[in-house]
Amino acid sequence: MKNLIINVKGKIVLTLVIMSICMISCEKYLDVTPKSSVSDLTLWTDKGNADLFLNGIYGSIRGPIDFFDHGDNFTDNSLSQYLWANSRSVYVIGIETPGTTSSLQMWSQFTNIRKCNVFITKVGASNLDETWKKLRLAEARYLRAYFYSILWTTYGGVPIITDVLDRNTQGEEIFRARATDAETYQFIVDECAAIAADLPNKPGKGRASKGAALTLKGWCELFNASPLKNPTNDKARWALAAATNKQVMDMNVYSLFPDHATMLYEANNFNVEQIFVKTYQGGTSIGNSRSGLQPIGVVGGAQQSWSGVNPTQELVDQYEMANGLPITDPASGYDPQHPYVNREQRFYDDIIYDGSFWAGWESVYWTGSGSLNELDLNQGGTNRPCSSYHPRKAIETQYYINGWNQLSSANWVLFRYAEVLLSYAEAQNEAVGPDASVYNAINQVRARVNLPSLPAGMSQTEMRTAILRERRVELCFEDKRWPDLIRLKLAEKLIPGTVHTMQITKVNGVKVYTVVPTGDKNRKFDPAKNYLLPIPQSAIDRNTKLVQNPGYGSN
Repeated sequence: MKNLIINVKGKIVLTLVIMSICMISCEKYLDVTPKSSVSDLTLWTDKGNADLFLNGIYGSIRGPIDFFDHGDNFTDNSLSQYLWANSRSVYVIGIETPGTTSSLQMWSQFTNIRKCNVFITKVGASNLDETWKKLRLAEARYLRAYFYSILWTTYGGVPIITDVLDRNTQGEEIFRARATDAETYQFIVDECAAIAADLPNKPGKGRASKGAALTLKGWCELFNASPLKNPTNDKARWALAAATNKQVMDMNVYSLFPDHATMLYEANNFNVEQIFVKTYQGGTSIGNSRSGLQPIGVVGGAQQSWSGVNPTQELVDQYEMANGLPITDPASGYDPQHPYVNREQRFYDDIIYDGSFWAGWESVYWTGSGSLNELDLNQGGTNRPCSSYHPRKAIETQYYINGWNQLSSANWVLFRYAEVLLSYAEAQNEAVGPDASVYNAINQVRARVNLPSLPAGMSQTEMRTAILRERRVELCFEDKRWPDLIRLKLAEKLIPGTVHTMQITKVNGVKVYTVVPTGDKNRKFDPAKNYLLPIPQSAIDRNTKLVQNPGYGSN
């Protein structure tokens, strides 16, 4: 059987949590005697029952923004072919308000934070084994810090709540004001630093570890060092982020999985590169549906996917040639009329394109072909893709079955070692310039896919460009592009910009390739407000102490 995964939403209902977990528990450390109900007293006097509660919190971790309307659809990496998709109907056209919110909204993380606070309070006061308590409390504090990191990167400062709120006993005191941005950040990194030593180097599958705590800390430090939070470019912030990511590297626990093409496949769950993941149980209501929602829609005359993710030419053009040069370099050998020849390995691993083979069939996008995958530049009017590309990355043919099939148990990877290497390279380059350690980190990522090392003697600016290109390609379709655009303050330039695709026609039987605009023509991003999302109006209505983010109206 598969590893245990739980997906608990909304209110904490102990009976349902315990029943659902007992039904699907398989790993030894999660096996307990099934119970139909557990009293509060019994719950916190039995390690097995308390573990069930904590497992429910792990199950509450959000995976991707959406498997269908994927996180990269909210950026310049890809777009949905459907006009009604949330990314196109709300976010990229700039109409998100406190009352009309997008899938990027994360305020519900406070539900998960409350669960963490309950566990920490109850277990901390219990008479359970001290060694067990030390480990499990560190896990719960990690999860709470992780949930807070999502809130902080989305809204800025938020209320920091570490006690269990109870309106019956506390009354209006349960409504807390927002902490400052700096206070919220400091809480997260201090928590990670405090618990790292209490977590194991190699945890149980899907659980928090020392590496996960340091990686979360390093990610928040990188975000805090970036232009959005660091307008004066304080080098000490970059150095701090570099040092923490270097700690992860120096653990010698993680390494790059040798096969880039299959590193995210179900068969390679929990491999040496994966640091922290959201787990799934294929064949149940908590299965992973990625392969039925994102790739090319019609194969062999039958619809096999909802075709929800259409990569842009902007992303495709970031893939280098096999010789390691960008396609804009005159020495690269790039031919605009043979654009898919001699590209780097990741292009072939990540992208389905015209003429490539997928699931045993040739992919056909060219205009006039009559294919149901033929490019549609009519704003979704024909229900065909608005780009001549689909993702191949992490898509598995055995689960290539149309829609929310919930068949796969593949992990959704939240942090992996390649990101640590690239975060270190970025932070160290900004702190001191492109020293040997910067080259070593980025060249490890390149070497895995047979790209040559970067040339010696690069300037800091040249290295910055190379690192950000490497990050965009290596981490595409992993929900990393949106927070990168936000922290680097590139969103105001790249989200409202026109995105493109490749239109392919035939002239005298020969394919002709032309880059053309696609997608919405009214893409918007207001730098005065959109670097933070609005707090939902429902939260403001409940708690009048909350101050709305600038530009979204008053309370």
